[in-house]
Amino acid sequence: MQPRTYLKIGDKVRHLHYSLWGVGEVIEERNSTLPGGICLVRIIFEDGVERSFINNFDHEMCCYYTGIRLIEEFSLWET
Repeated sequence: MQPRTYLKIGDKVRHLHYSLWGVGEVIEERNSTLPGGICLVRIIFEDGVERSFINNFDHEMCCYYTGIRLIEEFSLWET
């Protein structure tokens, strides 16, 4: 079964709870070939720090559930 990933290389993102990080860009995507393995993305933010997040919608700690949003999906009502 293939993981249901959220982000891909080059996507521009922001974090709902850490606006001081600024805009981020996905610079690396890693997917495990083992069944049940983990999928990760590495994002570099405007503050200069690279951060790694889980990138699988089926995982309870997926970066989407923890607050990472694509810039294109920005909503004024989501703060």
